Amino acid sequence: MVAATGNADTSVGHGELIKAVDLALTTHGRALLTGPAGAGKTEVVRAVAAAAEARRESVLCLAPEAADQWIPEASAAALLASVPAAALDQLSGPQRTAIALLRREADAPRAGRDHIALRLAVVEVLRTLAARQPVLLVLDNAQWLDAESTDLLRFALRLTPPRVRVLVAECVQGGASVGEPLCGPGVPAIRVPPLGADEVAELLVRHCLPARLAGRIHQASGGNPRLALALGHSLAEAAEARDSSAHHADPLPVSGQAREVARRLLAGVSAQARRTLLLAALASRPTTSLLRRAGRPDAEAELAEAERAALVRVGEDGTVEFTAGALLTALAADAGWPERAAGHAALAAAVDDPVQAVRHRALAVDTPDQWLAAEITEAAAVCRRRGQRALAAELGLLAADRTPSWLAGEELARLVTAAEDAGWAGRADLARRATRAVLSRDASPADRVRARLAVMDAAGQALGALDETFAYAMDEAAGDPSLQAAVQLRIAWKHNLSDGDPVRSRDAAAEAGRLAALGGDQTAEAMALTVRARMGRILGDTDAEEILAEALALPAPEVPLGMRNAPQYLAVRHALFDDRLADARRQLMVLLPAVQRTGSAEDVFEVLRSLTEVELRSGRCEAASAHARRALELTIEAGLSPGPAWYVAAMAEAMGGSFARAAAYARRGIQASQEEQDQVFLSRSLHALGLVELATGEAAKAVATLRRVAALEAAQQVVDPSVLRWHGELAEALIAADAPGEAAELLDRVRTVALGLGRTGVVAALDRARGLCLSAQGEADAGVHLLESTARRFDDLQLPLERGRTLLALARVERRRRRRAPARAALRAAAEVFALAGAAPWTELAREPAPGEGGGAQAPAAAVLTEAETRLALLVSQGASNQEAAAKLFLSVKTVEARLTRIYQKLDVRSRAQLATALRTR
Repeated sequence: MVAATGNADTSVGHGELIKAVDLALTTHGRALLTGPAGAGKTEVVRAVAAAAEARRESVLCLAPEAADQWIPEASAAALLASVPAAALDQLSGPQRTAIALLRREADAPRAGRDHIALRLAVVEVLRTLAARQPVLLVLDNAQWLDAESTDLLRFALRLTPPRVRVLVAECVQGGASVGEPLCGPGVPAIRVPPLGADEVAELLVRHCLPARLAGRIHQASGGNPRLALALGHSLAEAAEARDSSAHHADPLPVSGQAREVARRLLAGVSAQARRTLLLAALASRPTTSLLRRAGRPDAEAELAEAERAALVRVGEDGTVEFTAGALLTALAADAGWPERAAGHAALAAAVDDPVQAVRHRALAVDTPDQWLAAEITEAAAVCRRRGQRALAAELGLLAADRTPSWLAGEELARLVTAAEDAGWAGRADLARRATRAVLSRDASPADRVRARLAVMDAAGQALGALDETFAYAMDEAAGDPSLQAAVQLRIAWKHNLSDGDPVRSRDAAAEAGRLAALGGDQTAEAMALTVRARMGRILGDTDAEEILAEALALPAPEVPLGMRNAPQYLAVRHALFDDRLADARRQLMVLLPAVQRTGSAEDVFEVLRSLTEVELRSGRCEAASAHARRALELTIEAGLSPGPAWYVAAMAEAMGGSFARAAAYARRGIQASQEEQDQVFLSRSLHALGLVELATGEAAKAVATLRRVAALEAAQQVVDPSVLRWHGELAEALIAADAPGEAAELLDRVRTVALGLGRTGVVAALDRARGLCLSAQGEADAGVHLLESTARRFDDLQLPLERGRTLLALARVERRRRRRAPARAALRAAAEVFALAGAAPWTELAREPAPGEGGGAQAPAAAVLTEAETRLALLVSQGASNQEAAAKLFLSVKTVEARLTRIYQKLDVRSRAQLATALRTR
């Protein structure tokens, strides 16, 4: 066989794995690659084989199929069929005859064959090939080798020379490993790890699938690439069939190809183990003891078998967790109704929680039952009090389904309540299901509006696709001021999030407040005032704080409709914008347990998001990263819109983690926000990406990215620069890209607004950029003085990371002036600030190079050339005169001379020869 070429997805999560396989082959000559079906073993094998071919090695590939394991010597015949004819010329007569018989008559009786000659022939072929060039023998799908071929290869590989390297990839499915005896004792066994959520997102993007579904697909696939793609394609097909885009919280359709992949994974265990797995799939919180009580006495052994097949993880306390959510769906779908009903009946008698007992009893029958429906309704109320709103919604739908037809009023009430629970929990699938049921019945306009409101509340950031729902809700709410207020309130949210229009949002909120006051709904009135205050802050309205105070003065409801929309939370955001970080943190620590009790995943996310931002600005990067991780985990678990979570992760990584990971998160956030038409978080993710590009010296890219932020903010009519602080970054990027004049104009314009609104932290950030601008315009003394005073102001404001960035800028300016001692002092001070804050990537930027690195003790951050300077430096170092460089770059000679002077200063060189040396070193 000819080695297959690489695959476009090989690099997704497999780069380090390929290196590990290459290292094992180089060190030991043998490598064993293992993992479940669909994990990506074949892609890794193909990449390793392609690399070997590129090195002009002789590559022999064998990839048997499932049917081949029953045909004696079938795989050996396939392998020998791929050997060049020249390698067979030197064989003895009996050996050539044995190979010829095998290749012509692989399915003929074996009795007449000379098996000793055949074995020796295989050994001789491998030796002949190895004498000419190194050989890589690749055996993919080794679990499907027939027994006779396995024995033949085991014999041959024991006698091959070191120039024959062997890579075996197999999926162990309950039986013994084939690869270990083939490769011999001590072979390095490398397991293909599952993809992470980021890698699943990249995989989806490469296949033109919605990135916003990455979290759900990662959870459902367990990071198995084949299953992830199958689920993604199933979702895309389902969305196309219903002529709408798939929602981020929709249930994943485990059908078609996805079902087949899941079945292949489950086929790796015995029928007894699958029965135990089905029971675990039906349980909400499966444990080994629960499964034993439910009639599986050998649960430990059967789960151990499933764990070896990478289907479940069993904790020390006996908890059972499936590695891929799709396995649960596949198990339940493939079991018949009698088997599922029996499983639920067994679990109903075994569980400790009365709520779960009621749930299982309800799922064990499929006929209406008045008393059972009442029990389920009470269980849903218990869940509501516990904050388990998603489970309450599921139980509410189940109660409605078990309600007899002659109790139509009770059934409708249960459906409406279930819809509201689903809306609260952000479960769009359950909200739509309950709402469809409500609309199909003789429901009152009020009930129809309540159900439609639940669909809006469950939509998360994707309100832009609900215009028709809004239109029907407005029509049905006519004549009821309270209902009209509720609809108008959500229209206000939509105008902000999806339309990016704070003026229309503010106006809709004002109308909502008027209607709420008319209907006596103080909760809706407070929320409407909150929207007005939020939009007023964005638009720079001077009365925004007074409106917020008015909202705070209204009686606070015990459980408001979303803490994220309550005035108490907006007060926290304003404290953050005003750099009153201690106040913001104190209030958030009060809100966090409160929102966790309510059961709203979006509220918990919002508090975690704000905590991340507060901790970052306070210089506590480790705490910020912990909050960001929790926010991302919650987003995936609850099926929330991922754009905001990816933005939060990007900012945490940009300050305290890794610039590369920050850029990856930011790009995910950009794509997800574009897919959901979320203008607010599109701006934020772009800002995070622009910040990373600026920090890593990609000035031109940073300018382009941050200009997009500026355009979005202008389209959204944002006036207050404290809400999203991109202005200083854009100015710094413009300066680095040789456009200090444009930067100065931007700084003057924004500084006037910031001073008028009293945004002292923003003014300080603008002054940092102004210091760099003064230096670039030849006023270095003024620039240094401004940067020094700005660093002191950031210290007074207790914004350590901003102070560190200012000291870094000061070091850059001092280096350009060839004042090495002050530059080093500023650099060391910045490094101390960043290290104390746990800002790892910025600490690295402020690192002083070892002697001789990068041109003496020059700091990398202080010597970064802009792209325009790099182009000129390369031309000059290659021998171009100033006139020639000017002609090629379409510049004046005077501009070339001025730019070349700056390059010499940055790199601390005095001649073209030194410039060429410095560039080679860099």
